[in-house]
Amino acid sequence: MHHTVRSAHRPDTHTEGRSPLRMLEESFLALASAPTPLTLPAYLVCEEPDSLVLPVDQVRTRLAHPAITPALRERTWREVVRRAQQLGEPWGTVAVALTVPVLRRMLARLPRPAHLERAEVEQEALAAVASALPTVDVSAADVSRELFSAADRAVHRLVYAARRQADRESGPVAAYLGRLTDHGAQTGQEAAGVSLDGEQGDEYAVLARAVQARVVNVTEARLIARTRLEGEPMQRLASERGVSVRQLYRHRAAAEQHLTAHLKHQMREQ
Repeated sequence: MHHTVRSAHRPDTHTEGRSPLRMLEESFLALASAPTPLTLPAYLVCEEPDSLVLPVDQVRTRLAHPAITPALRERTWREVVRRAQQLGEPWGTVAVALTVPVLRRMLARLPRPAHLERAEVEQEALAAVASALPTVDVSAADVSRELFSAADRAVHRLVYAARRQADRESGPVAAYLGRLTDHGAQTGQEAAGVSLDGEQGDEYAVLARAVQARVVNVTEARLIARTRLEGEPMQRLASERGVSVRQLYRHRAAAEQHLTAHLKHQMREQ
């Protein structure tokens, strides 16, 4: 199995503020519209094909049509997954991109907490599909179900974790943040010796003091400030730091957990 299949879903981190699903879509459509387009045998999705082959985007359109028979749908998925497992790229990208129409519907129905970014959910869904792809049994009765089930489990785990984190941080922590207003953000930033490049306020004071207490480092504080407080896209920071967007999301989550534990400890001591 080629390792490139696992990374096929990754967006171009140099493109700022973009949806991971949309960026994958652009890569997929580029394969279909190239001077020599990537194709699949037309018989996979047509009972009586008019041509020998079809570009992969037309195959996906037919695959998503409600009139396609289960037999044709399963035959197409089996062939695409087989190619992804045995040939690697670009078939890994094609296999993950074929899930996009279903993923869009799945994520549209997902009850996502307000603080959980849509891009993070999309990234998690695509990562789950790409991770499941190498181990799918192409002889199974429903090849695609395993891919969609992996994505569904991943995004629900993410939502559940986000809700638990929000529950832990609400109430006491919010009250603590509010009380910091009277102390002034500038004092906290100067004491920590770090500028967080944003409008000064109680949240920045929290981050600055957390840096001073070595709960988080400057890099982690900047990550939280720029993405949570200033709304910068994760793609921009991932590009700056030379890491994947998914890795950066996990790094931020770990830093925020440390920060939350620190704030709760301070409140208990007051």
